Amino acid sequence: MSLFTKSWTVVRHATRRSMSGGVKVEEAAEGNGSLALVAAVGTTFATYMTADFLSNFLQHPTQKMDYGFINQFLGREVERNFWGTRTQHIVGVAAALAVTDHASQHIFSRWLGKPLCFGSAPATFVAHTFLFIFTGVTVYCAADAAFNPEHEGKRVKAIQEETYASAVGSCTAWFEPYVSPALARVAGPAVANSWFGSALLPATLAYT
Repeated sequence: MSLFTKSWTVVRHATRRSMSGGVKVEEAAEGNGSLALVAAVGTTFATYMTADFLSNFLQHPTQKMDYGFINQFLGREVERNFWGTRTQHIVGVAAALAVTDHASQHIFSRWLGKPLCFGSAPATFVAHTFLFIFTGVTVYCAADAAFNPEHEGKRVKAIQEETYASAVGSCTAWFEPYVSPALARVAGPAVANSWFGSALLPATLAYT
């Protein structure tokens, strides 16, 4: 069960209990549910940022990446503070994906009438994976094209090129839901069901 599903389960159960406990209990339950959802999205955001950072070492093992203002803490020269750096990509993509991932899970879960799960609905889960990645990365690309000063005078071209790249990249991420089941066969269910096996590793490979 995903963190998002767990948070909505808290809301449902808390609301049922509030029916016999009055308005104050229901309001408290909604508040707890909102905090759980924020925590779930925050955890996903941190996971995607970590995955993007780790993917750098898989894609460019010998290359020093430009982390913008963070370079000063690494003893490197700072040429650009944020826009056009890996830090922009790590933070921006992770933020967009965290929101679209949880939103997509909620939509598909309501459509199925049960929590979205790869084991019980593999085709639907793969569709969810493609849609949330494509939507999230496209939102990031649109924001980059609109606000990145390096795209001044060519913003329309930038969004067109980046959206096409987003569509191609999303299609190559179809394998992400299969990583954890495959890992379970090699390292056992305990590792596969951990945060590393079920979230970080699949995301890192998808970024790569």
